[in-house]
Amino acid sequence: MEQQTGKRSFGERAGNLGRAIWKHRAIYTLLIPGLIWYAIFAYMPMGGLSLAFKQYKANLGIWGSPWIGFGNYEFVFRDAAFWRAMWKTITINMGRMIFQFPAPIILALLLNEFRMKRYKRVLQTVYTFPHFLSWVIVASIATNVLSLDGMINQVVTAFGGEPISFLGDPTAFIPILYITDIWKYAGYGSIIYLAAISGIDMDQYEAADIDGASRTQKLMHITIPSILPTIIIMFIMTTGQIMSMGFDQIFNMSNAAVKQSVEVLDMYIYRITFQSATDFSFSTAVSLFRSVLNMAFLVLADRGSKLLGGGGLFG
Repeated sequence: MEQQTGKRSFGERAGNLGRAIWKHRAIYTLLIPGLIWYAIFAYMPMGGLSLAFKQYKANLGIWGSPWIGFGNYEFVFRDAAFWRAMWKTITINMGRMIFQFPAPIILALLLNEFRMKRYKRVLQTVYTFPHFLSWVIVASIATNVLSLDGMINQVVTAFGGEPISFLGDPTAFIPILYITDIWKYAGYGSIIYLAAISGIDMDQYEAADIDGASRTQKLMHITIPSILPTIIIMFIMTTGQIMSMGFDQIFNMSNAAVKQSVEVLDMYIYRITFQSATDFSFSTAVSLFRSVLNMAFLVLADRGSKLLGGGGLFG
């Protein structure tokens, strides 16, 4: 009897789901291209991750190559260059979390304080535009500005100073990574927070005005607490990418002088895959390990936000 009831309830749930999908069929139709894209480019390639546990042989292909279990990871964990890349990835991207993550939040709060709407729209356009430039273009701009014969050093030498090797000094190069990333992404990232700010109930600000609250008090006690759930969600999602951020930027901006100091995990994977004796099994093992670490950081950030009273990624 219980089984029949269970079957009946499952059928009812399936029927309710089918009716809901049919009712909102226009929305689900719009989802189809995205679902197809994810199926082809995100889920189907996952079969290739089996290479992490195989010894790849080109004549046998991915599926015919022999299984070797965790043999690739024995070589990975014995490679000193791997551990250096791990450490560089963590230190550089922790710096990104500290210096870059707050930048779009601060920019959104500043833009929200502008009362001249036309000037505000102009600023939003100016700050958002760099997002649409590729890192190839940004790297070219940085080279023209910061190289030994670049614009800044031309000004320095014009006043009798010595040229400064901004792009050849590892201690200066990492802050340049942060600055260029902020310049490129802060404006675009601020759109999310501006949208969250626009959803705040204006009655709260009117009540604060009646109570005589200053703009700073309204910012600290209304605006920031209201967008805090959005900040937490973005923080969790950013934490889930901590082991894979910045490859395009470092790949295009690095040079021989700073190569060793900025070889993050993705650069290490690129080097062992394309710049040395090709071993797809080894590089796949490292890539899978990196993805597992990203998932671990994502879960830890989600659980941490819930322990601190937040809603987490899934509420």
